[in-house]
Amino acid sequence: MGNVRDRHVVLPPEVAKLLPKNRLLSESEWRAIGVQQSRGWVHYAIHRPEPHIMLFRRPLNYQQQQENQAQQNILAK
Repeated sequence: MGNVRDRHVVLPPEVAKLLPKNRLLSESEWRAIGVQQSRGWVHYAIHRPEPHIMLFRRPLNYQQQQENQAQQNILAK
């Protein structure tokens, strides 16, 4: 997919065993287990052969979109 960026996060075994097996995590949940990354990333898939690797995705231009939105909000005031 050309419009998104993917990222794989490898968790240590002691953290990986805490992950739910059958659902994706929300941003607040993956941050609570110690995953640190910029905003906009979505946990989009579970790779069954390697469940300790979290798969994330976000639009390529996410940061630019956020900056544009912030500027529009300032101009609207």
